[in-house]
Amino acid sequence: MVQIMLIPLEEFRRVCQAAMDKYDRLALLADMCRANTLASVKRAGSGHLGSSFSSLDIVTLLYYSEMNTAELGIEHPDRDIYFSSKGHDVPGLYAVLFSLGILPKEQFLSLRRLGGTYGHPDVSTPGIEANSGSLGMGLSKAKGMAFAKRLRGHGGRIFVMTGDGELQEGQIYEALQSAVHQRITNLHVIVDHNKVQSDKPVKEIIDLGDLEARFRAFGWHVARCNGHDFRQLDRVLAEFREVTDKPKILIADTIKGRGVSFMEHPAALQAGGGLYRWHAGAPDDESFTRAYAEITSRINETLRRLGLSSLRLEEVPPEETGPSGVSREYVADAFGEALVELGAEREELVVLDADLAADCRLRAFEEKFPERFIENGIAEQDMVTMAGGLALQGLLPVVNTFAAFLAARANEQIYTNACERTKIIYVCHYAGLIPAGPGQSHQSLRDISLFAALPHLEILQPCNAVETRQALRYCVNGTGNSTMLRLVIGPSPRRIELPEDYQLTPGRGVVLAEGCDALLFAYGPVMLHEALLAHELLAQRDFGLRVVNMPWLNRVDGHWLAEVVAPFQVLYVLEDHAPVGGLGDHLLNVLVDNGLMEGRRFRKFAVEGYAACGTPPQVLRYHGLDGASLAERMWRDRGGQI
Repeated sequence: MVQIMLIPLEEFRRVCQAAMDKYDRLALLADMCRANTLASVKRAGSGHLGSSFSSLDIVTLLYYSEMNTAELGIEHPDRDIYFSSKGHDVPGLYAVLFSLGILPKEQFLSLRRLGGTYGHPDVSTPGIEANSGSLGMGLSKAKGMAFAKRLRGHGGRIFVMTGDGELQEGQIYEALQSAVHQRITNLHVIVDHNKVQSDKPVKEIIDLGDLEARFRAFGWHVARCNGHDFRQLDRVLAEFREVTDKPKILIADTIKGRGVSFMEHPAALQAGGGLYRWHAGAPDDESFTRAYAEITSRINETLRRLGLSSLRLEEVPPEETGPSGVSREYVADAFGEALVELGAEREELVVLDADLAADCRLRAFEEKFPERFIENGIAEQDMVTMAGGLALQGLLPVVNTFAAFLAARANEQIYTNACERTKIIYVCHYAGLIPAGPGQSHQSLRDISLFAALPHLEILQPCNAVETRQALRYCVNGTGNSTMLRLVIGPSPRRIELPEDYQLTPGRGVVLAEGCDALLFAYGPVMLHEALLAHELLAQRDFGLRVVNMPWLNRVDGHWLAEVVAPFQVLYVLEDHAPVGGLGDHLLNVLVDNGLMEGRRFRKFAVEGYAACGTPPQVLRYHGLDGASLAERMWRDRGGQI
């Protein structure tokens, strides 16, 4: 196991107290934060390094040199405020907050863990001023903060960081024009212009053109400089202090992965054959060791040049982890393969993406049928409405992005498309509670309810690769309705075994485990794994739990349902969703409408409240949805004693 080291708080204080040039100090502090960012992401097993490293010089200068936070404190009404709209850079921000003593060490070292720090900004974390969500919201939020300061007579400036790919979101431009009209002059936007999105150059996704001219056209005061040159950054911020009649925007030219030679984007893109591999995820042991050695060697070289002793490092204790319970099956892989097969069969099938082609397993389709692959960039509303236009002209659009961004952000556009009675396939990737490390902005727990409110739209969530292929084929060939396909993005905890002759049948599920005491409906690989585990644990107590895989989330065959529930007085539903608007509500409606609830008890197990952040076992246990908790809840529900 690789050794992970931390630069402790005392080392930051030592550098701050030593006599040296201001810019030497900032460079040292930024690199020290890079090293700690790398360590925290490695320990977490996931996180965003490329974006953290590109923005870290800017964030370090703001907190250590420009903003008045240190003098006034983080609660003072006249303090300057910084937050990130793009959110991916938050591991770097956590490192800066730790270096200032704002974020406790235990919390800093618990990135993406229950009780630690979220994978994207969340205000429950000390020093975090605003949550990030679907991209493009930050300017509007910063505008509200700046307006509130002016209205209440408080001093202080608002600094908000955006990504360059984020500039593809339409809300950005609503905020750009209204900020000038509303005369909000204490607002400072910094664009981390690192020129790479999730894995491809920005200009290959959606070219932004002349940013300076674009921002000036909205009436902003615009400056541009090297985002890694502290002197240039200082000059621009001094210039901004003299501008009192306009909001300000800095285009900071940066390098994604700055500070680690093989992660810096010109070299990294070439090494990756045109794809950038360091946007998300933790580096392997060899890459981590090389990167950490490169950063700390540079720090120690500077310290020696300044006549100071080398860094003192603390070893980070390894995290205790239990069995992962993870299979090698990804339903998303099966989706990507089936999409290529269907693309060969149906020439009118077109695929739309919102800068998530790798995560959504669309790359193979893009390479096979480039003329029918449409990259929309980070602009979900535009993508969905474009799909509506494609459908009106007789094409069959397959719309892809993360469920949290598609179902909610483009909901009005989805509704308008539905009103036109065309057929569109919406694929909600990264649906449900797990993985939970990125936090609430990525955990989609409202998508079933949002789509289910649309007439004649069918929602399916497959449990394994076989069912995924059948489900996509049904969406393409088996129905004239629009459909929503709900997919888990991570590896399945176990491979869900279906009968050998299984065929997906509209409105019907299939029994996965027999039992005679209670009946549990569930769907998707994550919750079916927990349902089957509960079945196994209850069997040890002679309690028979029958488990039914129900992939149809808003369509039920009433005759089938009557047959399935007939032997049971106790009915359960396990949701990978909020308690409102999911499979449970739909099943309950059908049961009541068909007079099937007399003498029966019905209970939903769902994600109550706001979703927790952490590892899958931590978060499932927190919400009482892991197999052991479910077994205990059902045992107690029948009056048994533990």
